[in-house]
Amino acid sequence: MLESLKNRPKAVGIKQTLKSVTSGNAEYVFIANDADEKVIVDLKKICQEIGIQIEYVENMKLLGKACGIEVGAAVSCLLKNN
Repeated sequence: MLESLKNRPKAVGIKQTLKSVTSGNAEYVFIANDADEKVIVDLKKICQEIGIQIEYVENMKLLGKACGIEVGAAVSCLLKNN
């Protein structure tokens, strides 16, 4: 599933991912295992409440690379095809 970040619309980072999730535009969420729990706690809670599936990724560097950025990413999401 991580490979789909390369060629599908996505949001990267906690602010953009939270915005996408709360607005109903997120289809699937990725969270890096080494992301700071204080940063991701609200996102995890909202995803559980509204039923968005979360996939955990080995680390932020790997998630950032999958998103096509040169730095690590704590979270990302695939956007729905509208």
